Amino acid sequence: MAGNIHHKIKQSMHTAEGLYHRLVLLAGETGSGKTGVLRDIAEEFGSPVVNVNLALSGELLELTAKQRSLRLPAILARIADQAHPPVILDNLEILFDKDLQQDPLRLLQGLSRNRTVVASWNGTLTAGRLFYAQTGHPEYRSYDSVDALIVDTEENRE
Repeated sequence: MAGNIHHKIKQSMHTAEGLYHRLVLLAGETGSGKTGVLRDIAEEFGSPVVNVNLALSGELLELTAKQRSLRLPAILARIADQAHPPVILDNLEILFDKDLQQDPLRLLQGLSRNRTVVASWNGTLTAGRLFYAQTGHPEYRSYDSVDALIVDTEENRE
C-alpha cells in the first residue's frame, strides 16, 4: 500500500506545480500509515517532516487566547518558510482546536500559494467530500469542494 500511495503523492506534487494552491493532502484515519509515507517522501526530498502540533504549541504558549487566533497564520507561515521545500506537515490536530477559531483547510491553502505543501489530513474523503472528525464533535469539519489534490489512504485498502 505505502508504495502506491508514495507514487500517488509524487504524481500529485508534480501536478500541483501548475495549480493556484500547490496543496497535496494525504487523507486517512488514525493508524492508516500517513506518517510513515510522509517520512519516506521527506527523506526522498531531503525535507523535514514538520510536527505542526509541536511547532505551534511552543510558539503559542506565551500568547493570550485572542493573540493565538490572530497570530497563528503568521506563525504557521514562518514555520513553513523555515522548512526545506517541499513543506511536509504532519500532526495538524492543533489547527482544528475550536478555541483558535481557524479554518484549517484555508490555512493550508494559504501556505501552499507560493510553495508545494504536502500535509496529512486525519479524516476521510467520502463521495468527494472531505471530513475531519465525526458529526457532533466540536472539531468537526466538512468540505464540499477542496482546492487541493487529495490522496486517499483508503483507496488502496482491500
